[in-house]
This record gives sequence, C-alpha cells and structure tokens, in this order.
Amino acid sequence: MNKAQLIDSIAEKAGLTKADAKKALDAFVESTTDALKNGDRVALIGFGSFAVSTRSARTGRNPQTGAPIEISEKKVVKFKPGAELSDAV
Repeated sequence: MNKAQLIDSIAEKAGLTKADAKKALDAFVESTTDALKNGDRVALIGFGSFAVSTRSARTGRNPQTGAPIEISEKKVVKFKPGAELSDAV
C-alpha cells in the first residue's frame, strides 16, 4: 500500500474527504518525525511504538575489494509492533 492508497483507505473508513485524510496523515507523519528528532518515543497502544536507537560504529568490508572500511555511528528509527497488531497479522 502506498501513500495515496492509505489516504483513500483512511478517507473511506473515517468518513473524511481525501483532502482531510491527507492533512491528517501528513500531520501524523510530521508530529512523529518531530518527536523522534527530539529523542522522544511515540507509542500507539495496540499498534506499536517508534523509538530512536543508536547503531554503534563498526568495521565493515567493501563488497567489491574486500578491504575493511569504518562505518560510523548512526541514529536509526526502530518500530516495535504492539500485541494487537502482532496478533492480527
């Protein structure tokens, strides 16, 4: 499902216009992004939670040459599904 299909589904299930559903989805994405940038965790009971984690620096290998390369530390977003979502899938 892509963004347009998700907007259509939200509009249909919530009885909203597609424009309102797009605004709601965009607001959710923006709010979630802002919270994660600030180091906060976003938890949606029954659905799951989004959190920022730090992937530590490590030594990797160049797949073409096999030479070792240093991979720097990086922040990544992790999603942990909730019990209801896991049971539904």
